[in-house]
Amino acid sequence: MHITNIISQYFGKFAKFEFPLFIQKFINGAYVKFLGLNMSEFRNPKFYKSLNDLFTRELAIPREIDKDKDCFISPSDSLITQCGNLEDDLLLQIKGMEYSVEEMLTYNCANNFAKVKNGTYMNFYLSPKDYHRYHAPCDFKVNKLIHVPGKLYPVNLKYLNKQIDLFVENERVILECTHEEKLFYMVFVGALNVGQMVFNFEPKVETNNDTKEIKIYEYESLEIKKGECLGYFKMGSTVVMVWEKDFVQLEELLGQNVKYGQRIATKST
Repeated sequence: MHITNIISQYFGKFAKFEFPLFIQKFINGAYVKFLGLNMSEFRNPKFYKSLNDLFTRELAIPREIDKDKDCFISPSDSLITQCGNLEDDLLLQIKGMEYSVEEMLTYNCANNFAKVKNGTYMNFYLSPKDYHRYHAPCDFKVNKLIHVPGKLYPVNLKYLNKQIDLFVENERVILECTHEEKLFYMVFVGALNVGQMVFNFEPKVETNNDTKEIKIYEYESLEIKKGECLGYFKMGSTVVMVWEKDFVQLEELLGQNVKYGQRIATKST
């Protein structure tokens, strides 16, 4: 295993450990204060049984989402670190650093490479202080889930600027999705510390373990509704969305913080 995976496994053990109540209250309070978490939509920090419980907190107050059937909403609370149109099969990890969408999606998606060529993409970075759950950006059908083991480099701006092919080398889970016969992908990228991703509809997925084999799960009739919770990161990470060519028009969001439920793209007419 790579050193980043080992570090993440040890941190994960600490994060899920339930300390005596008075110690856990102190740890949670210190974490909230140190990172400046906005807990106005969540329970009081003292009620979370572990740091992991706090990381993966559910919304206590339901979030309003854009219900326009022709729009995609942000799947998470995050910073838009890059977005735009693919140049052939290339997209940006960060300004000035290209990588291949084919390498990110792996050969298991080869039948659809032609569709996403010159398509559209958007990168969502979740920092440790963000709400860590991810949601459906529209009504869609899941065709396939691909779990790709890998390293767990940090995905913050510092590492995005220095680690070549970070989204290709890191562990990731790829969802192949269709909306009204149009194709898009959601790629969930693991990161340092814990390094685990959970998917509510597929409990067999286990990230940051000793496996080295790509695992594929295929579905015949798995339909997800807009806004439905897909799962969560156990710590901050990144989601990359890739749409097929001429599918959507992106909102002007580069460098901005977005909230789950906010409009990020509209279907092209």
